[in-house]
Amino acid sequence: MGRVTVHDLAAEAGVSLATVDRVLNGRPGVRQKTIERVEAARARLDYRRDVAAANLAKKRRYPICVILPEGDNPFMHALEDEVKAFQRAEPRVDAAIVKVPAFDGEHLAATLNSIRSDDVIGVICVATEAPRVRVAMDDLVGRGVQVVTLVSDIPSAKRLHYAGIDNIAAGRTAGTLLGRFLAETPGKVALIAGSMQLRDHVERRFGFEQILRTGYPHLEMLPLIEGRDDGVIVAEKLRPVLSENPDLVGIYTMAGGSEGIIVALQEAGCAKDVVVIAHDLTEHARHALLDGTFDAVINQDPGHEIRSAIRVLKAHADGIPIIPGQERIRIDIFMRDNLP
Repeated sequence: MGRVTVHDLAAEAGVSLATVDRVLNGRPGVRQKTIERVEAARARLDYRRDVAAANLAKKRRYPICVILPEGDNPFMHALEDEVKAFQRAEPRVDAAIVKVPAFDGEHLAATLNSIRSDDVIGVICVATEAPRVRVAMDDLVGRGVQVVTLVSDIPSAKRLHYAGIDNIAAGRTAGTLLGRFLAETPGKVALIAGSMQLRDHVERRFGFEQILRTGYPHLEMLPLIEGRDDGVIVAEKLRPVLSENPDLVGIYTMAGGSEGIIVALQEAGCAKDVVVIAHDLTEHARHALLDGTFDAVINQDPGHEIRSAIRVLKAHADGIPIIPGQERIRIDIFMRDNLP
């Protein structure tokens, strides 16, 4: 027997389609004996309602708030573009984009606290690791609004899901790539993050240092540079590192602002002499791979992350399970030879 339909259920129970619809949706106007007859037929036929199809037929809407950081980070702009693209493809999703200052836990917490439970079914946000943010997330969930963290997580919060890569694994991957590119070459390595208030940067650094300390002890890690995902700040902080460390052989940037690395390396005349592992395949990173300034880029697909986050919220609202493998965000490694 193929898929059981409401027509099969109505025939089995000996009632009309309208009666079946009332029973399935818990509406009044049906006698208890009739309800029991429909439920018994449902059990015999193992009828399973297609909630998503029912909501499509009813033209149910899904209001969602997407909170993204302000600034010039190209990856965050890509996330915003993907939200808009999803909404164009699926107009029943009402995705309101709200911008907050980057790395600002106070503003993020205040924004989360301002969301009303009757306005949205869920919130998607790039999480800042701050106690106020965690409390605000937990309060929001307590008010019946589910939260999906995006790119950077707060696993101790009562969030529904995290849509992003395994950042410890990404950092370990970066460490292995850098170590293998440099082979036995001794020297110093510069590390660049956006902010240690972001868990994804903390985890990437942790994974990277694990690999270098255990597998490549001939490479010395310099003090971390925090560039706030700003190319101007990154260039400004990297210039003295380059001038004071002629034995610098590698750079791992786990953040935005990679254009600042390109500028500083070109000014110092060593763009082809330092192995650079970066994150996110932005236009700057793409050109740097092509001209040999960057050696590898670790990427996460912003479209996959946005689609996954919205799918998870919709599935929760519909009371249906997700497919875990579909929602796992993979780590991509790009070099000049395999650019998409």
